Amino acid sequence: MAADSEPESEVFEITDFTTASEWERFISKVEEVLNDWKLIGNSLGAPLEKGVFTTGTWEEKSDEISFADFKFSVTHHFLVQESSDKEGKEKALEDAIPQSLQDLLCMNNDFPPRAHCLVRWYGLREFVVIAPAANNDAVLSESKCNLLLSSVSIALGNTGCQVPLFVQIQHKWRRMYVGECQGPGVRTDFEMVHLRKVPNQYTHLSGLLDIFKSKIGCPLTPLPPVSIAIRLTYVLQDWQQCFWPQQPPDIDALVGGEVGGLEFGKLPFGACEDPISELHLATTWPHLTEGIIVDNDVYSDLDPIQAPHWAVRVRKADNPQCLLGDFVTEFFKICRRKESTDEILGRSSLDEDGREIADITQALSKLTEPTPAPIQKLSVTNMVHSAKKKIRKHRGAEESPLNNDVLNSILLFLFPDAASDKPSDGLGSAASSAPLPDSEDYTLYNQFKSAPSDSLTYKLALCLCMINFYHGGVKGVAHLWQEFVLEMRFRWENNYWIPGLAPGAPDLRCCLLHQKLQMLNCCIERKKTRDEGKVTGGGEAGKGRQHEALREMEKEKPEVGKSWDSWSDSEDEFFECLSDTEDLKGSGSEGGAKKAGSKEMPGWKAEGRLRPHGNLMLLRAGEPLYIPLTQEPAPMTEDLLEEQSEVLAKLGTSAEGAHLRARMQSACLLSDMESFKAANPGCCLEDFVRWYSPRDYVEEEVVDEQGQVVRTGELSARMKIPGNMWVEAWETAKAVPARRQRRLFDDTREAEKVLHYLAIQKPADLARHLLPCIIHAAVLKVKEEEALEEIPSVKKIIKQIISHSSKVLRFPNPEDKKLEEIIHQITSVEATVARARSLKAKFGTERCEPAEEREDLERFVSCLLEQPEVAVVGAGRGRAGSVIHKLFVSAQRAAAVAALEEEPKRSGSLEERRQNSASDFPPPAGRELILRTSVPRPAPYSKALPQRMYSVLTKEDFRLAGAFSTDTSFF
Repeated sequence: MAADSEPESEVFEITDFTTASEWERFISKVEEVLNDWKLIGNSLGAPLEKGVFTTGTWEEKSDEISFADFKFSVTHHFLVQESSDKEGKEKALEDAIPQSLQDLLCMNNDFPPRAHCLVRWYGLREFVVIAPAANNDAVLSESKCNLLLSSVSIALGNTGCQVPLFVQIQHKWRRMYVGECQGPGVRTDFEMVHLRKVPNQYTHLSGLLDIFKSKIGCPLTPLPPVSIAIRLTYVLQDWQQCFWPQQPPDIDALVGGEVGGLEFGKLPFGACEDPISELHLATTWPHLTEGIIVDNDVYSDLDPIQAPHWAVRVRKADNPQCLLGDFVTEFFKICRRKESTDEILGRSSLDEDGREIADITQALSKLTEPTPAPIQKLSVTNMVHSAKKKIRKHRGAEESPLNNDVLNSILLFLFPDAASDKPSDGLGSAASSAPLPDSEDYTLYNQFKSAPSDSLTYKLALCLCMINFYHGGVKGVAHLWQEFVLEMRFRWENNYWIPGLAPGAPDLRCCLLHQKLQMLNCCIERKKTRDEGKVTGGGEAGKGRQHEALREMEKEKPEVGKSWDSWSDSEDEFFECLSDTEDLKGSGSEGGAKKAGSKEMPGWKAEGRLRPHGNLMLLRAGEPLYIPLTQEPAPMTEDLLEEQSEVLAKLGTSAEGAHLRARMQSACLLSDMESFKAANPGCCLEDFVRWYSPRDYVEEEVVDEQGQVVRTGELSARMKIPGNMWVEAWETAKAVPARRQRRLFDDTREAEKVLHYLAIQKPADLARHLLPCIIHAAVLKVKEEEALEEIPSVKKIIKQIISHSSKVLRFPNPEDKKLEEIIHQITSVEATVARARSLKAKFGTERCEPAEEREDLERFVSCLLEQPEVAVVGAGRGRAGSVIHKLFVSAQRAAAVAALEEEPKRSGSLEERRQNSASDFPPPAGRELILRTSVPRPAPYSKALPQRMYSVLTKEDFRLAGAFSTDTSFF
């Protein structure tokens, strides 16, 4: 009770001073990450093979921790190796030295050309790095560095992790790391020095040995021998003796049928500048012992020619100018333009009185006026330019992007039949231009949705690309497109085939512009057939419709000179001879057949017959069943199909909408029924189904009363469904031959729609349509050039480009970013091929004899492109080594001559220049040394442990990276 009566103010707040601090939480998080990655303990892996750091697979794991509100990223880098066996694990338990300490003394992977910087400096196969998570963050103060390093030491000790753990300090560009590795009774400290200016006493081996020995502080005398590995790198930048063979294109060569030294229809290829900027020669002395070699500030035994190992790498020029890449890139830029053709060509600057507009009207009228018979073939050049003569008279010479010679050459290339006296039928060239189905080109244009490589669309794309790059840019493109549209109008009005297009309906696998041109060709074909007085081909419908020529049906033709329009516009005059219209209307039904009372109705003459259909007979009339002449289905492009699909979809799912949709889709069926009735008087629906859809007429054999086998048949179940569209269409159909029916395909209207579509295309729209053709041509050009060089990596990249392009270009409006990626890949391949040719020219592979040495040299050049660094067989005494030696000698002589010319009066420098000219190699651009030994530290009776120091010296950088081990048991 007394306790309950105490006032609340006497309750004291208890502070727990055992709560973990931010530093302790950070250490705990590091330990947690190490445990999660199972980096506890030590297990020996297999000995490191030579070159495994470059050829092996490196992987990494990452996590994020924080020290208070400062975030760090923890990354585990490790070389993927096979798991160690039981013997290795038992050995790991007995041996107290961690795996990383043993790697410090391994000499099989010194100076790896492509690896993490810590791998190059310390030769480690596994390590963990703690670095600031943000790129702008850095650990700069010494106290924070020591705090992090102590945290690492505590975490390693608590977990028993024997993997080296590094902390990145200072700014990230300096690549400064400090770290530690702990094992049973041993600790290794990883220290680093980074300077801008190199002390003179440390520019040679003698000074670095002094540093290394003083740092070890070994109490033994004499000291154990130090193992030395030296690598000197020489840079060759002067290629005066090897000029770049790629010449810039000659723009003025266009009129002669070539563009930049190229034929029309072919894209350029190659780099305008040398894509190889530098050659780095690394001379290595891998296994030296202290005392064998002398290298100090007075004398050096390190002669590059005597180095046992040579390795070469090339430095590529940054973004070299490549012709093919520039062509495609500049053409792609048109896709982002907004102006119309008239705006680009300056049509807005017309006279106020409209004088120029009147001239344009007169020119187009003159261009499209009917040609009196006999039709004389006019060439593109004289027809188009005569029609636009008045326009050009008002337009200044400076306003025309393309001059007449250039324009005529291009148009003659696009329309070669314009130079011929005989009009082309368009079929021979078009058929020959179609690639074979099993050819690679066929597969490519289907994958890219472009056009065949020798089609008019493909050639037009290449010409527009060249004009855009060489002549007038987008203005030249607009000018050429305007002339092209006029040519299309001219050919339509004069019934001239468009060359370079496969016959038949539009190929939906090609780009839309190619489909439009094919549609226009179809219209020209229909119009030409009508104007010549021929019946557009029927052929068999359904199972037996084979679309053959109807030369034997001359008697069924309308009068010569009568066009299809004249027949269809006055249909009624062909029914005046019929006495009983109602009887004729029902003549196709059972009642009509009964009224006829004969095999062929009086006054009804069969029309539009092609030929008898085998042995089939009409079921009720008993006459042979004839295959009628029918109209061909209307060809359609993909945009028309899409438009039709949208119209049909808008009709909805109601009964009325479904009925209307069915009637719209049965226009061709109704036309065929009318043609069938006209060719087969007295027929019925069963007769039509037997010919048009044999599967919908079911026949079976039965035995009659007299015991004879009789074949009977009836319509299928779907034909007997109430309200069947076939039945309704059959009852509606009249006996009208195909030549008197309303046209399913109005070629005049469709041609005008195509011409209007072409005329309203902006240069940006045109470029979008033709970009797949340009990419197609670029890929073919790259494949052609790569076949001459045979570069394995390029073949792989080309396959990736084809796969990527196939996915991107199938969409109607691909994203600009994805298109830029494709163009960048093409440019990258072009640069790689150019580098191969540059190296072959520099190493003289074509002049090398005998054949075996030439093959070895070509293989060496190929490896330079594929690998980061290539070893030179035989070092300076091999074939490749001798070529490299000559390159350096020539560069040194050229440099000496230039120096003498610049300073002829300075005698002191002249002596120096003479000494330099006597050397075959310039001063090394980089010096790398690795010093190793195994000594007891810190006491004479301590365990002998690995010690290592790496040094790199360049013009503006000096770095020492040391790993010094200490015995913590016997110190």
